[in-house]
Amino acid sequence: MSGKYKTPMLDELEKGPWPSFVTEIKKARNSSSMPDMADDELGQVEKSYNTKRGYWKHGGIVGVLGYGGGVIGRYSSLPEEFPGVAHFHTVRINQPSGFFYTSEALKMICDIWDKYGSGMTNMHGSTGDLVLLGTTTENLEAIFAEYSSRGWDLGSSGSAMRTPSCCVGQARCEWACIDTMGICNDLTQHFQDEMHRPAFPYKFKIKVAGCACDCVAAIARADLSIIGTWKDNIQVDQAAVKGYADAGMDIQSEIIDMCPTECMSYDGGKIKINDQQCNRCMHCIAKMTKALKPGKDRGATILVGSKAPIVVGSLLSWVIVPFIKLDDDYENLKELIENIIEWWDDNAKPRERIGELIEVKGMRPFLEAIGVDPQPQQVKEPRKDPFFFWAESDFAK
Repeated sequence: MSGKYKTPMLDELEKGPWPSFVTEIKKARNSSSMPDMADDELGQVEKSYNTKRGYWKHGGIVGVLGYGGGVIGRYSSLPEEFPGVAHFHTVRINQPSGFFYTSEALKMICDIWDKYGSGMTNMHGSTGDLVLLGTTTENLEAIFAEYSSRGWDLGSSGSAMRTPSCCVGQARCEWACIDTMGICNDLTQHFQDEMHRPAFPYKFKIKVAGCACDCVAAIARADLSIIGTWKDNIQVDQAAVKGYADAGMDIQSEIIDMCPTECMSYDGGKIKINDQQCNRCMHCIAKMTKALKPGKDRGATILVGSKAPIVVGSLLSWVIVPFIKLDDDYENLKELIENIIEWWDDNAKPRERIGELIEVKGMRPFLEAIGVDPQPQQVKEPRKDPFFFWAESDFAK
């Protein structure tokens, strides 16, 4: 089906070797039960490209009964000109842990979406969630009824805990030091109220990575990062080290010289590691998979505070708990998270992320509130001033 708008600027984006979102929108126009929605979206975006103005209005309270999050209200500011996108709401579907889908499940999701929406999806949002782009207010309850009857739930949005996400972990990865999918599923079930009924100062994201390779970018994008790690020595297979050298790897330059803490040495035959100096960065293990493995005493590092630049600049997470052994039911982890959220919720201004609050209040009151002792690993950067302030309680011992 050809469109009703001429879109020469958008058509340019279909040229070249890379997939184009324009092509995908045109496909949705031909497959969805609401073709005018995709068609009018193309027309409005083409107009934006010509006028250099945006015509989307974000806002309005829309959702489904009993939920305060999971649906993002979006409208066109030109409803008379583009009636197909007068309403263009986004629906978030809570993804399975590790983003594992069967083809049957994906087909079912898309069939329902073609019935009630534009047919356009985003696989996935930066936090998680399978994102369904474009539907009307009157279709929201029907969409939710069909998905929930098949075992799916809405994700999160607004000033709430966002849908936890994780890497594939032990399902596919030999480096995973923790059960990322088990942790993610348990946290998702435990924090349902915090996810679906926004009551926080702003968003709070949790990401779980099986090791420091951090395939879900937790250290850059999550308010709370759970990173798998180990406490004992790296496992070394010296015969496999020799195999890498025989195959042509320059172990000195590619491995030893790249170690950030300079804890490794190589004598031409064997690798030696000063594990007390190792910061578990995973570089050597990722490069020499057959020769090096994480240690056997495994747990997680807990980091707090990263975010993308919105209100203020971007932040990377910093260490709060260098190593924690996770209980079988993760109760120690959930208690820590609840303490962190409580302090942030009590002290933050509207739209203030926890990393920004810690920068304002300081690490000391944060650690005291959540019951975590200060440790050297928590130092993120050198002090900016020469002054130290002590409390009487510091000398109580």
